Amino acid sequence: MTDQQQTQTSPHKIQVGISSCLLGEEVRYNGGHKHSPLCTRDLSRYFDFISVCPEVSIGLGIPRKPIRLVGDPSDPDVVGVDDISFNATQDLKDFSNAKVKELDKLSGYIFIKGSPSCGLFRVKVYNEKGFPQEEMGRGVYAKVVTDNYPLLPVEEAGRLQDAVLRENFITRVFAYSNWQTLKQEGLTAKKLIDFHSSYKYTLMAHNPQSNSALGRLLADVGKHDPDEIGEQYFTGLMESLTKKASRKSHTNVLMHLQGYLKNHLSKGEKEKLGEAIEQYRSGIIPLIVPVTVLKNFFHTYPDDYIARQSYLQPYPDDLSLRNQI
Repeated sequence: MTDQQQTQTSPHKIQVGISSCLLGEEVRYNGGHKHSPLCTRDLSRYFDFISVCPEVSIGLGIPRKPIRLVGDPSDPDVVGVDDISFNATQDLKDFSNAKVKELDKLSGYIFIKGSPSCGLFRVKVYNEKGFPQEEMGRGVYAKVVTDNYPLLPVEEAGRLQDAVLRENFITRVFAYSNWQTLKQEGLTAKKLIDFHSSYKYTLMAHNPQSNSALGRLLADVGKHDPDEIGEQYFTGLMESLTKKASRKSHTNVLMHLQGYLKNHLSKGEKEKLGEAIEQYRSGIIPLIVPVTVLKNFFHTYPDDYIARQSYLQPYPDDLSLRNQI
């Protein structure tokens, strides 16, 4: 990507949904919060967080008696832990179905772990006798959000402590936002091809096969409705980016980018770059080191095609996401 793209110069922040308690809001059943410094300190510089607490929104008090999922894990009820006659299922579903219509501008969502309303993964579901079932579920509100926006990048706050998951999620958020901007401007065959071209090496790092498949999809894009092809393309893009890039696939991309410099670098420069890539491949240094060496060389020896690549600038550098992978 060039310096003109959103990750560098956009005056507005990316809208991302978030469970209110992660912002330090005291909305949990016990009157507490689950403040996430990562969200409020680091990500808030680039994300405009849209705070939602479904349980408070339907009128449950603070503090309040705890609730949990009971019944069919695919469509559980939400009932009181101490008083099973209390049932908040329909109220939560009604709120969720209404709220989700307001979320079309979001580019991502960060949920709180384990919540019967906002839990994203492996939320405990109990049987009628009060024992946890083997099959896990998803919070009622989180399920409505993900059902309505299946391509939206979503993650649980706790999992963002994992450096690889954090980098993957934020890569997807910026890609999703860039696509939203492109759609707002209006899709054309040329814009689709240019967009795909800019994500070539990002896709190669996440899913090499999909890069070729999406390229074939756009091969005769000029003969089709760009909006229709665009939706197919975006589905493939986001599904591919969900796959975590590996050290092996990153190394493959680094070596491809190295090839664009072979006619420019001196013997010493080639050795410096080759050593950085090999040390990364061996797990000695983080990804940021060979990427920085490449960016410095491309600054000295510019290449218009490489300058458009999202791989070298998928998000702002000061997020420091590649320092730990």
